[in-house]
Amino acid sequence: MSVLFQKIKEQYHKQLPFVVYCKPNAQKSIAFIQKNDTLYDLNTMDSGFTFVSFDAQKSYIIPENQSDVYFENIETSDFIFSNNKDVSVDLTAQSNHESLVAKALQEIEKGVFQKVVLSREELVSISDFDLELVYNKLVYFYQTAFKYVFFHPKIGLWMGATPEQFLKINKNKIETVALAGTVLNTNSELVIWSKKEIEEQQIVTDYIVENLNQHAKEVTYSKPYNYKAGALIHIKTDIQAAFENQSDLEKIIKSLHPTPAVCGFPKWEAQKFIIENEGYDRTFYAGFLGEWNKDFASYKENCSDLYVNLRCMKIEGQTAKLYVGGGINKGSNPEKEYVETVNKSQTMKKVL
Repeated sequence: MSVLFQKIKEQYHKQLPFVVYCKPNAQKSIAFIQKNDTLYDLNTMDSGFTFVSFDAQKSYIIPENQSDVYFENIETSDFIFSNNKDVSVDLTAQSNHESLVAKALQEIEKGVFQKVVLSREELVSISDFDLELVYNKLVYFYQTAFKYVFFHPKIGLWMGATPEQFLKINKNKIETVALAGTVLNTNSELVIWSKKEIEEQQIVTDYIVENLNQHAKEVTYSKPYNYKAGALIHIKTDIQAAFENQSDLEKIIKSLHPTPAVCGFPKWEAQKFIIENEGYDRTFYAGFLGEWNKDFASYKENCSDLYVNLRCMKIEGQTAKLYVGGGINKGSNPEKEYVETVNKSQTMKKVL
């Protein structure tokens, strides 16, 4: 057991908050060991690690000034992963998700919204769960993702490896991405995207750019390109902008979260459909998390590095709750949408 995880496991045994994370392509893990069990609301002037729910009603932080901060280099691992994915079919889950997609398509046909992102919970039984081992597998296998373990006794134990940046903030500059569309990574040079997937990604790009233009300046964006995230490939567009003050930044975050990549468009109509029809509470799935007001690797101030909480799970005793979803727009096929969630579930299943 590493020195860092000795501290993490002692903290978990005491039921005190902590987070340990590894940024994309980084060579070290960073951990916050909170000194008490207080659940701190996010204060925009604090620095630390933030954890925000899908509906933005729960915005918390593990503050730097209430924590010990540790760093540990990533050690080389030699994990062997099987190429055999879990092919068991839950017919009830399949039927429920396909019915949900069909219902959403009816609403799209009526013009209620253009796109909605629908998700589901998948329960996986686990035994002899080893927090350090699973985290190390996440770090090893998903090097280009943001990997984390977050625990608070009043929230629970969450883990994930998310491929999607929400916002990267450096003083008055921000970077974000539009990420949508999903195919399996077959290591082929040629990836063929359907009209549905191209349109889905364009909706996300347009939404982000339009909202940034209301509260920011110097908005620029790249052409869409293929982005590999473990066993999956997505369409990605890089977007940059500048803002003038803290008030503008708060407006940008409020207007962008949740983005069409995890909610839909128009946002409020899509969110209403999700809350009324998904059949479970997303809580922190499809929320955002990450460094707030400081780059802790360099201790550079006024920097935030935030990620959308995707490819994640909540550990509850002998059960892992996996969260998976996909974007639905005109042209979506209910059966294919269910298969997409199955493909996405492999990210967490592969490390359990």
